[in-house]
Amino acid sequence: MAKKRKAAAWLGIAGLSLSLIAGCAGNSQPASQQGTSPNSTTSAKTMMLGMVNPPVLFNPINSPDVASSFVEGFFFDSLLDMTAPLQFSPELAESFDSKDNQHFTIKLNSKAKWTDGKPITAKDVVFTMNLVANPKVETSVGAYIAPLAGLNDKGKLPDGQTSLDSVKQIDDYTVELTTKQPVDPNMIKEQLGSKLMIMPEHVLKDIPPDKLSQHPFSQKPNVTSGAFQFVQYVKDQYVEVKANPGYYKGAPKLGKVFIKLMPAPNLVAQLQTAEIHLNVGMGIGKIATQDYETVEKMNNVRYKVEPNIGFQTMEINNKTLPDPKVRQAIQYALDRQLIVKQLLKGQGEVIDGPYTSVSPYLNKNVKVTPHDTDKAKQLLKEAGWDFNRTISLVVPTGNLVREQSANIIQQNLEAAGLKVKVTKYDFPTIMQKGRAGDFDLLLIGFTFTLDPDVSSLYGTGGAFNFMKYSNPDMDQLLAQGKAEADLKKRHEIYDQVQALIQKDVPVITLYSDYDMAVVSKKVAVGESKYFGMLYNLNQWDLTGAE
Repeated sequence: MAKKRKAAAWLGIAGLSLSLIAGCAGNSQPASQQGTSPNSTTSAKTMMLGMVNPPVLFNPINSPDVASSFVEGFFFDSLLDMTAPLQFSPELAESFDSKDNQHFTIKLNSKAKWTDGKPITAKDVVFTMNLVANPKVETSVGAYIAPLAGLNDKGKLPDGQTSLDSVKQIDDYTVELTTKQPVDPNMIKEQLGSKLMIMPEHVLKDIPPDKLSQHPFSQKPNVTSGAFQFVQYVKDQYVEVKANPGYYKGAPKLGKVFIKLMPAPNLVAQLQTAEIHLNVGMGIGKIATQDYETVEKMNNVRYKVEPNIGFQTMEINNKTLPDPKVRQAIQYALDRQLIVKQLLKGQGEVIDGPYTSVSPYLNKNVKVTPHDTDKAKQLLKEAGWDFNRTISLVVPTGNLVREQSANIIQQNLEAAGLKVKVTKYDFPTIMQKGRAGDFDLLLIGFTFTLDPDVSSLYGTGGAFNFMKYSNPDMDQLLAQGKAEADLKKRHEIYDQVQALIQKDVPVITLYSDYDMAVVSKKVAVGESKYFGMLYNLNQWDLTGAE
């Protein structure tokens, strides 16, 4: 929310498990001078992926959504990849070590090169981190570098400063990082190592930092480091990438990959007809639970169903709904178990907070808030709620279960006496409304990191804190959690975070739906999975066997 940020969600951008409907990607996609149609069969080494969410842009330090981060993972590498929970494998970094959990030494792979032939050096790593830390730069990954000395809790330098003293180039292929104090090394390896993609200093150094997201490079990156190179994005239809023959881990076995965008119901149909080889999963290419039985009967695919770290939420605008009693009432009004039972066919779980059963930080002693309409009515009366007032529920299109859950949510809230108006929009519009605070209630999904830091959602001014929630006690706990190196003490801190979330209810976690990963039997190497999906991209391959 992903390969690091590559695979999402993780965790989700940010970013973010954010599902929405893309434009229909049928058989009418035009070819262009730059690439071929994803329906072309001219290459036996062309793999087709199915995804629901269209990417927003291709700026690795400011991608607001999981889809963008996933796509970027094909052509940008980070220092490490988390290939299993808290297991890290080298990418651009050959090693990432510390003797005291405060000073970290990164040794880069000297064979790694940008696609223009220039070597990837310590200068690029320093440049990327300084870029993220620059107060003028818009970024969604500031929380990842926030533990570094000299930065505030948003990962920013003081106004007027542009260079981090805590990030030093030792030689061409060695960088040293210094944190404010000793920290959990797994947090640094996951956030700084596996989620921060490195940018080319020699290409971007002359671009005004505050203009990077608007620069053509963020729409069509032409100098990259990954196994594949960007070719084109045909809006709401497909992203095309081609092999990077000079890739430092070895040239890819595939010539091209098309990431096709389509409505969620089309995923199974195109897997069945072999128009796509696998679904992306991770919340951005989910197989609907009502289609599970169809997949189970298909003899041309392999599949698995498993829990994940992604979760769906209903953000509550804390400016328009400032009374915690009202927010608590809304939570009591919701029958989340019904959503899991009826819409997910039991393939999911209800949680209060950002940690699913996959997370080692889930506090199992915190009881999930039950569905209690009478309690909801009581709290609304105690809060002096105006029952003539109408509140807005904003819903992104594309994720069928989420869209259907809006109907249950509306019925639940109306049963408690609330008047609710539901409106639906595509994802870019949802993001605009979220940032502008143009909602009372907003459905949105996230996939963050396995590390428990959730500052970007619950911290004051966090990148995904569209609720405008601000509690000094929460900010203090989040800061303590990031700074604590002792695992037992970290657990205690995040137990308090979960208790405070239940009290303040700034956002309601609706459910975490399990993922069905489906892959064609024509795929020899490559699969949809939460950890390390894109780690061995250059080894992905197809076979003619069914």
